[in-house]
Amino acid sequence: MAIIDRVKFDGLRSRDWIVYKHPVEDLVYGTQLIVGEGQIAVFVKGGEVCDLFTPGTYTLDAKNLPILRVFVNLPFGGKTPFSAEIYYINTTTKLDINWGTSDPVQIIDPKYYTRLRIRAFGQMGLKLDNYETFFRELIGVMNPADIIKFNNVIDFFKGMLIQKIKSIIANVIVNQKISALEITARLDDIANYTFDLIAPEFAKYGLSAISLIIKSINFPDEDFEEINKILKNKAEFEIMGDNRYVTKRSFDVYDHAASNNSGVAGAFAAGGVGLGVGLGVGASLGSDIHNTINTRAAADKATIACPSCKAQNPAKSKFCCECGKLLETPKKVCASCGVLIPGDPKFCPECGTSMGTQTCECGAEVPVSTKFCPQCGKKL
Repeated sequence: MAIIDRVKFDGLRSRDWIVYKHPVEDLVYGTQLIVGEGQIAVFVKGGEVCDLFTPGTYTLDAKNLPILRVFVNLPFGGKTPFSAEIYYINTTTKLDINWGTSDPVQIIDPKYYTRLRIRAFGQMGLKLDNYETFFRELIGVMNPADIIKFNNVIDFFKGMLIQKIKSIIANVIVNQKISALEITARLDDIANYTFDLIAPEFAKYGLSAISLIIKSINFPDEDFEEINKILKNKAEFEIMGDNRYVTKRSFDVYDHAASNNSGVAGAFAAGGVGLGVGLGVGASLGSDIHNTINTRAAADKATIACPSCKAQNPAKSKFCCECGKLLETPKKVCASCGVLIPGDPKFCPECGTSMGTQTCECGAEVPVSTKFCPQCGKKL
């Protein structure tokens, strides 16, 4: 291989490279090394990074590379040959690295409880930050080549990057309860959260994450249709008012009857096929449905008054919705038969004993049927 005394790399016009390995490894003592703007040259000997060179022109001698004193002899008239590798590193930031999830991420919408199959697309900005770490962790495992482009690095990280992004986006949507209709408005928040968790993964390989942009998080039209159905039903319920459930169920019952063409109910609801018996049974069925609906409506309207503030509450309520006090009516115990009696009756409904009280000389209030005072023991 030819020995050269000048090493230089002018870069690529596309500027999408990250590492360039100079093809010549046979150098001579005193070779000129030229490093352009936006570059750093790495001098590698025996697989180890010996020195880094920032933009400028250098002479490879013992002054700039003290390590040359160890393995270079000087009998060749100052042109002693030696072998080494020189890598050029692109230090400029690359901001147009596109990424995207190839497979959809399946989650349950935290607000509408319907399945979503989301995909995400965006851009990431990277630059090489720690050169020695990069050589140690990445160069050794990548396929040797004269030029390593950004896409090669992204391909290497693709599995890790996409898996991390899918997991992070799914978690942030579920944990922060971001519904499908709110995702677009929260893209910046999701991107910032994702960036904070992704950046350390690249730092392990000497790469610095500059930015992460999420352009879109979307899902199929059929998933959105499910949410539209929920919103439509919700709007109908709000318009119907307090009897929305009963009204909706009545529609469902009639629709079901109309679709059941094999029965008399289906014939009645679908248009009254047959006269005599068909219409009679149909009318009876209609009456039964109407009565059932009215019964449910009456049950829904049943209320109980709070004994404290008199506010009306649903019949099955245990506590008042206005004052919060217990709605159950206090119960008395009949001193004669032991039955628990709600309210404040004058006589026991079981045995007829008076529920009034009498006052003992000691001041104790006791039932009228009591023969001895439980406080002082005196006969009453």
